[in-house]
Amino acid sequence: MSRTILDCRRLLCPMPVIRVQDRIAELQAGDELQAICTDPGVMQDIPAWCRINGHEILEQRLEDDEYILLIRVQDTEG
Repeated sequence: MSRTILDCRRLLCPMPVIRVQDRIAELQAGDELQAICTDPGVMQDIPAWCRINGHEILEQRLEDDEYILLIRVQDTEG
């Protein structure tokens, strides 16, 4: 398991979702992706994308005007 940090600051939706999607495609099941964003829309859009695609949101929080989401990559191949 590894943890990757993805900087999506200053990007507006849908770009953070697209960046998360692209990065998750490179990771393995069990890996964690921490996305740091500034667009408040990510608090709904990224969890919705994760729910549709079978990935798990471990944490989402607002910290110093940044939206931080921690995602666990699930095996969606099987």
